[in-house]
Amino acid sequence: MRARTEEPDARRYRTVFLSDVHLGTRGCQAEMLLDFLRVVEADTIYLVGDIVDAWRLKQAWYWPQSHNDVVQKLLRKARKQVRIVYVPGNHDEFARDFPGTHFGGIEVADQTIHESADGRRYLVCHGDAFDVVVRNAKWLAHVGDWGYEVALWIGSWVSLARRRLGLPYWSLSQWAKLRVKNAVSFIGDYEAALVTEARRAGVDGIVCGHIHHAAIHDRLGIRYMNCGDWVESCTALVETYDGEFELLRWADETRDRAAVALLPQAA
Repeated sequence: MRARTEEPDARRYRTVFLSDVHLGTRGCQAEMLLDFLRVVEADTIYLVGDIVDAWRLKQAWYWPQSHNDVVQKLLRKARKQVRIVYVPGNHDEFARDFPGTHFGGIEVADQTIHESADGRRYLVCHGDAFDVVVRNAKWLAHVGDWGYEVALWIGSWVSLARRRLGLPYWSLSQWAKLRVKNAVSFIGDYEAALVTEARRAGVDGIVCGHIHHAAIHDRLGIRYMNCGDWVESCTALVETYDGEFELLRWADETRDRAAVALLPQAA
C-alpha cells in the first residue's frame, strides 16, 4: 500500500535512504533537507544513522527551529502511513539500546535487510562498526570529529562568501577530503570491509553511511551503496518502483532549480 502524498507535485520513489544528517550541529543543512522532504515522497524511508548528533549536543546545546522541523516532518510522514526505519549510528548510538521499539511510528533497528522491487536483498547498516578508529579508539574519533567541525566552520564562511557572490553551494571539507591520499585510501578500505560483510551475510548488496561519501558501485563484486550526508554533499539514495537505485544530489538540484527560476519567462 502506497503512503499518501503530502505535496501535489511530489516526486515519488519506492524507498528513500538518508544518513548523516547530524541534527544538533551547525553544519547540518536542515533547510535543504526540509526542501527535499517536501518534494520527495516514498513508501519507505530508512534513516541510516547519525541523524541526531548526540556527541555534539553533549558538549553544547544547539537545536534551532529548522532541526525541530525536520523531526516533525518525519513524524508527520510516519502518521501518513510512510514506513520509517531508524538504524542508529555512532553519533546517535543511544538509540541502539531500543531495537524493536517504535517512537511515534518510527521503527528502531540495529541493522536490517531491505528487499528491493526486483527481489534483491540489501543489508542496511550505518557502517561505523567497520571503521577501525571508531571501533578501537573512540577518543581519537572524538578528536577527529572536533577537527571536522573546525573544517565545517571555515567552510561555512566560504559558503557565505560564495552566496554573496552568486556562486553555487560548494563544500570545502568534501573537496579537501577527496584530495588527501590517506582519506582516499580510508574510503577504499571502508568500502571493502562493508562489501566483505555483505558477502558474509549472503545478501546482494549493502546500504550504509558514516563516511559522508555518497557512492553506488559494483567494483568489488557486490553492490555497495552509501547514502552520503546532509552536512557536506546533501545527498540521498533512492529506489524506483522498478528496483533501480540512484543518488539524488540535492544541492545540485536546488542550484539548478534556482537557475531556471531566474530565466526570463516566455511571453
